[in-house]
Amino acid sequence: MFQSADDTKNGNTRINKKRSLRTGFTTGTCAAATTKAALSMLIDGKKLSNVSVSLPKGKNIMINISWTKHNDDKSVTAAVIKDGGDDPDVTNGAEICAKVSLLDTPGKFIIDGGRGVGRVTKPGLGLEIGRAAINPTPLKMINQAIDEALGELREKHGVSVIISVPEGEEIAKKTDNPRLGIIGGISILGTTGIVIPYSTASFAASIRQSIDVSRAMGSDSVILTTGGRSEDFARSIYGNSIADHGYIQIGDFIGFAIKQCALKKIKKAYVVGFIGKITKMAMGIKQTHVKGSHVDMNFLAEMARRCGANSELVNKIMVANTARHAGELVDGFGLALFYDKLCQEVHRHLSKYAESQLEIKIILLNFEGKIIGDYPKD
Repeated sequence: MFQSADDTKNGNTRINKKRSLRTGFTTGTCAAATTKAALSMLIDGKKLSNVSVSLPKGKNIMINISWTKHNDDKSVTAAVIKDGGDDPDVTNGAEICAKVSLLDTPGKFIIDGGRGVGRVTKPGLGLEIGRAAINPTPLKMINQAIDEALGELREKHGVSVIISVPEGEEIAKKTDNPRLGIIGGISILGTTGIVIPYSTASFAASIRQSIDVSRAMGSDSVILTTGGRSEDFARSIYGNSIADHGYIQIGDFIGFAIKQCALKKIKKAYVVGFIGKITKMAMGIKQTHVKGSHVDMNFLAEMARRCGANSELVNKIMVANTARHAGELVDGFGLALFYDKLCQEVHRHLSKYAESQLEIKIILLNFEGKIIGDYPKD
């Protein structure tokens, strides 16, 4: 829970009001919930008002089902209304549907996108071109929902699932999907299954408080990660060598976090992230939210040129779809030095924010959690 100081005066008294920001759930969770509800009705005819969805880290969440109906082709469709909590994005209030039918092939699960779910048309998104834009974690959640609802019938049947978002094509116009080559709708996303809403002020307060706790507990080193996935990978790398309270998720607030570390007399800060955020940091961007900044492919192309890339690779990077795509091109060329140089550039910018009062280590991970670049070298 984040504390919000209202500072309302009551006579000579200031009243500090505490308020919890309400969490929401991702489009991936919606897709898993609708799948489970539709399959449950298809199997036993029961119309569920809510279902329990298994989240990636082992917890469960109850999701209300908006409606469920039988279709003429013996399939069942169910729907959930996306709830983004107190800090919703453009998908808040969207209807997420799943049309489910049984297959005669035991154990075969087919998951695809229908109306309003985008199709991948460009490389660099970690998804196969031509496939529906349903990310890996939501796919796993949908598969688990199928497995839980199907039960013993998995020995007799497979399942076909079509995820759709009736207003998805219109919603997608408010996102970066068209620019990234995701055409025809939104992406089905989520890495944890839930949405933790942060206002700018509350997120900044959370970072500052986390650094204060680390100092109060006697720690002088912290690991700053851009999100939950990078934190999980960082923990697998550094484990207990950094105290638990020293792992701090900073989201897009890298400039603020580094300045706070210097101010609070932290001795060393490890900055851990993936190529998209690390590239933006290397460009000197202090607040790396996707809506506030885009990766400059000319910047990455110039970085590659400095590392010895030939003109063919430089030209390919200049028209790359995403930073991840640029990384794939670099990998194909074998330009390993590129990642270290990218980290070095991040270090140069962040050192300015720290005003030489903080030792900084930059760690760049690939999407399997392996360190592919770092600076300075140990």
